[in-house]
Amino acid sequence: MITKQEMKAQILAAKSAKKATWTDIAAAAGLSEVYTTSACLGENALGWDEASKVGAYLDLTPPAVDALTRPANKGEAAPTIPKEPLQYRFQEILYVYGETLKELIEEKFGPGIMSAIDFTMEVDKLPDPKGDRVVITMNGKFLAYKKW
Repeated sequence: MITKQEMKAQILAAKSAKKATWTDIAAAAGLSEVYTTSACLGENALGWDEASKVGAYLDLTPPAVDALTRPANKGEAAPTIPKEPLQYRFQEILYVYGETLKELIEEKFGPGIMSAIDFTMEVDKLPDPKGDRVVITMNGKFLAYKKW
């Protein structure tokens, strides 16, 4: 048995050696790019069939394929304040717009949260003459707070 961190290292090495993209790996798994990437980085789990397909595509060891199927301890590797610039920018977005998002969601839906379980996310590139744009679409089920 190997850890999720060891699995991640093996996947990243195989991805680099094969010169594969996350899109390629997701196509092999038959799942979305975002979910497959998240699982390969240790933040989600794949079913045995999808993990086997990723394992075959990347020529992973059986323990790495097994680790892909184990539930993740989400956010375990995340530092309190990210130092990696892209991750920090997302944290910054939450610092600047978090309260705004909360207000707008609660105004439109009522008190509650957006699920990160019943959730999908897409990352796209939008060509722009002033510089390409990153388009991130997050689609989560609204979960109203229970009253009792």
